[in-house]
Amino acid sequence: MYHPYFRGKQYELITVREMAPVLAELDFRPIIEPVRETLSGLHKSLDAIVEANGRAIVIVNPHHGDLSGGAEELSELLKEKFLDLPGICAGILLKQDMSPADAMKVHKAHEGHAPVFIHAGFAEPKALMEHLDRPLTEQCHIFLDKYCGKLYQRHFKGSHRVLVKDGFQRKKNREYELIEPFSDLHATFADEGMDGFGDFLIVGDDYSESGGPAYAIAIHLTFIDPDQDDSMLIYHFVSDRQDTPKDPAGKFAEALAKMMAVLNRRGCKVLETDAVKEFRELHRNGHFPGLGYVKKLSMNHHIETLAHYFTTTA
Repeated sequence: MYHPYFRGKQYELITVREMAPVLAELDFRPIIEPVRETLSGLHKSLDAIVEANGRAIVIVNPHHGDLSGGAEELSELLKEKFLDLPGICAGILLKQDMSPADAMKVHKAHEGHAPVFIHAGFAEPKALMEHLDRPLTEQCHIFLDKYCGKLYQRHFKGSHRVLVKDGFQRKKNREYELIEPFSDLHATFADEGMDGFGDFLIVGDDYSESGGPAYAIAIHLTFIDPDQDDSMLIYHFVSDRQDTPKDPAGKFAEALAKMMAVLNRRGCKVLETDAVKEFRELHRNGHFPGLGYVKKLSMNHHIETLAHYFTTTA
């Protein structure tokens, strides 16, 4: 059903690890694109998924980061530890510069890993289908929305199809409005003819190795609004000071105070998740845990929010 797309940075992988029981319980299936040469964090995350009897897709030919273009280490990790375990699949990222022959070469190398195709700019869907000898009903195709229109998706009708949209509009922190639309795909993916949906959580699809100096600090928090047909929206709580990169802890406190003001309003629609409770604890203690940790809490909250939605609407 839900396929959150993670790039394998430290706190993204920690989110996968911490949320593994929730992901497994709801049959949420994370997609992980490893971007770091060191695979210990990925190893721990997959261990947590397997221990929780969950499922995950690991991209074996990443486009970004240290492992761009593919890496033997990833193949070896899958073969040595995860090949015979249920639920861990090889994701084949289909980019613009790949030919059908390239795609099938990766597919053949990982045919024992229940391969899943992730369409992200690939231009020859008809030729790919002609190369595949597995029945459509045994295939899984994941489409990144900005690359794959309806005509493209139609080539794979009859397979298990998942649509991934980026609901996060990346801007400079000081440019965010308090509330913006995020997505309605969690409520409409079946209307799109899809068997599942995904997003890039509160990080977005745009990839960067590291951010620049934080002149403003923003905390992002999603929520589902039943008064807007269950659309998902996102709060951006932005610090007051924005003219210098100094004092990130103080700026975090400013943004966090704005969050508390919204959370404490009567009728607030933000779910009181474990992540929100931790934000409240940080506010009470006046503690700044670092920006990576803050992002992790926002990602945890996003997953908890969708888990609650599907638990209560099933």
